Amino acid sequence: MSTPPRCADLSELAGEPLGATATNVENWLLIEVPGTWQRDVGDGAGLPEEARRVAAEWLESTPSSRLLFVRRPGRARSGGTLAFVVHAGESRADVRRFELETPGDLAATDLARGGDQTDARLVLVCGHGMRDACCALRGTAVYAALTETLGEDEVWLSSHQGGHRFAANVLVLPVGVHLGRLAPDGAVPVVVDALAGRIDLAHYRGRVAYPARVQAAELAVRSAEQLVAVDDLGLVAADDTLVRFRSHDGREHAAVVEGRIGPTVPASCGADPEPQAGFTARVVP
Repeated sequence: MSTPPRCADLSELAGEPLGATATNVENWLLIEVPGTWQRDVGDGAGLPEEARRVAAEWLESTPSSRLLFVRRPGRARSGGTLAFVVHAGESRADVRRFELETPGDLAATDLARGGDQTDARLVLVCGHGMRDACCALRGTAVYAALTETLGEDEVWLSSHQGGHRFAANVLVLPVGVHLGRLAPDGAVPVVVDALAGRIDLAHYRGRVAYPARVQAAELAVRSAEQLVAVDDLGLVAADDTLVRFRSHDGREHAAVVEGRIGPTVPASCGADPEPQAGFTARVVP
């Protein structure tokens, strides 16, 4: 019996646009948790009770925040547990690193002010198999390809990032570039470019610092002007319909954004197909 198409296959076959689908979160808490994760870990499920409380308090007090579990299969446990607090804003990006004995030690950690400032670059590949089969199958294959080339301190498997049907999903922090539909044989140059501050627009879901409307406008401007460096564009202003940017050479660019109804596909494996809403944008003078 043949395996039915999975959500990522159906989305791609239907031609669902990849752009303007990035998860809009500027502050990320990453906690190394080895082993198999539960289906839902966004509130710290799976951490010891006091560590989970500390994570929940940080999430509640930090605007635009999200928790991800990360792991690196085979990493020596003698190195203890790592955690990161990452700010991935448009104009400010930084990473604080915490070295713990165990995930439970998060209970005695000051996430708001602690940690060591670092210039670490983090490549997170969604491989959350308990959440969606596409992330397990596609994500782990891309993770394996990336670990052959990139430094072992850079690449991690992560829990659910959002957007199963765009697997394999890769989040590059702190630059905040969200990539999708990566395959093992093409992932390395796309991710290497992102680490260097360049965007492969064919795999670009958007910048996590922007809401979806702004992501749509940004992609339209970048595509029209072939602006692929992350620093090529900066947001000037945005309302419900018009978004304006300024490019590195001082020129202003504008795009009109409208809602759209995309193809009818399942949002994740096992879900019923439904029309997928999104945004489209066109550059205007």
